[in-house]
Amino acid sequence: MNSEFQKGLKDGIPIALGYLSVSFSVGIMAVSGGLSVFQGALMSLTNVTSAGQFAGIQIIAVGGTILELILTQFIINLRYALMSLSLSQKLSEKMTLWQRLVVAFANTDEIFAVAMSHQKSLTFPYMVGLQSLPILGWTLGTILGAVAGGILPKSLGNALSVALYGMFVAVVVPVAKKVRPVLIVVIIAAALSCVIYYVPIFSGISAGMSIIICTAVAAGLGAVLFPVEEEGE
Repeated sequence: MNSEFQKGLKDGIPIALGYLSVSFSVGIMAVSGGLSVFQGALMSLTNVTSAGQFAGIQIIAVGGTILELILTQFIINLRYALMSLSLSQKLSEKMTLWQRLVVAFANTDEIFAVAMSHQKSLTFPYMVGLQSLPILGWTLGTILGAVAGGILPKSLGNALSVALYGMFVAVVVPVAKKVRPVLIVVIIAAALSCVIYYVPIFSGISAGMSIIICTAVAAGLGAVLFPVEEEGE
C-alpha cells in the first residue's frame, strides 16, 4: 500500500471518530424531519457538511422550496470555495484535473486544517487516504443515528437531536468569547432571527428564507463593520 495513502489514513482517524459522533445527531434529525434512513445516508455521503445538512434538513422538514435549499447551501458552504483556493496552492503539481476534483469533494473544515498542516506537498494518494475515513465515519454515523431515531421513543430521539445544537454552540461560543466581532455578528444573526420569527409582519417568510436573510445580513454587516486588514497596512 502506498505510504502516502497510509499516512493520510492515519491522519484521518481522529476526524473520522469526531464525524461519527456528530453525524449521529444528523441521522436522528433526518428521520425526525421525514427522511428515510437511505435518504439520510445518501445526503451525508454526497455532502459531508454538518452546517449545510442541518440547514437542509430544517428546510426539507418545513416543506421549503428547492430555490431556498440551493440559496441556503450556497451561502453556508461558500467558505469551501475560499478554502479550496488556498488548498490548491499546496497540491502537488503532478495532480491532474480529475484528481483535483476528487480532492475538492471532501474539503471540509477539519480535513482542510489537517491538510494545510501537512509538512510536504499534498499528493493524490495522501488526500484520498485523509478523506476516506472521515467520509465513511460521517456516513456511518448518520446511518446509526437514523436507525436509532426510528427505534427510540420520540421523546428520547428529540432529546438526542439537541446534541447537534450543542455542537454549534460549542463551535461558536469559544470563538465569540475571544473575538468581539464574531460575538457581535452572532448576536445580530440571533436578534434578526427572533424578529423574523416573532414579529407578525414577517410571518410570511419561510424558515429557509429566514436562514438565508439572517446569514447574509449578519455576515454583510460583519464585513462592513469589521473589515480584515491586509498584511502590511
